[in-house]
Amino acid sequence: VQLQASGGGLVQAGGSLRLSCAASGSFSGSFYRINSMGWYRQAPGDQRELVASHLTAASGDRINYAPDVKERFTISRDDAMNMVHLQMNSLKPQDTAVYFCTANIWTLGTGSVSYWGQGTLVTVSS
Repeated sequence: VQLQASGGGLVQAGGSLRLSCAASGSFSGSFYRINSMGWYRQAPGDQRELVASHLTAASGDRINYAPDVKERFTISRDDAMNMVHLQMNSLKPQDTAVYFCTANIWTLGTGSVSYWGQGTLVTVSS
């Protein structure tokens, strides 16, 4: 399984960016289920932290945001395309980080496995 993230770049404070991540690989040709997709970020010198996640559950989808992005970022999934997007508005310099896409995918052959993308750099200038 490969996760390909795109959409990072340089933006001024107050601006917007939209990150996208596509999951691809042999799983798509078999019986599978994407349990969750989400985004983490890691700033220089900091630990990787959750930004937003979108979980599929029998009781209904659950979306979680880090407190400092909850009113500014929106996560969405396109299950037909095996993609997840992160719309980031009102960006702040402290949002500067490498953003990583993650997905937990279940297949009949592997069970549930978590995967990570390579990261895309978001730089917000003041």
